[in-house]
Amino acid sequence: MLIQAHVEPSPSGDERGTYEHVEAALRIIEASGLDYMVGALGTSIQGDPDECWALMRKLHEATLESGANSVSTSFLIMQKKDPALEHKMADLAARNID
Repeated sequence: MLIQAHVEPSPSGDERGTYEHVEAALRIIEASGLDYMVGALGTSIQGDPDECWALMRKLHEATLESGANSVSTSFLIMQKKDPALEHKMADLAARNID
């Protein structure tokens, strides 16, 4: 499974840092052990579907636990019926489209 996730906490940070609540979500992703790539508008995550679904809840809740007053989380999911045919995150990211 491949997920593009975006958390939008309000506020985005506090006295610890401008994006502290976003960073809290990124720490959860990093601790998951799943492959991920941080982008300008979200983070791509690849892994087993059960782990990915559980991770979406954890990263959403991490922003609130970090001190945000509210959070809106959105994500896109790409999944193949046959896991052997799954696209690889690195292959999709390296693709040049002309």
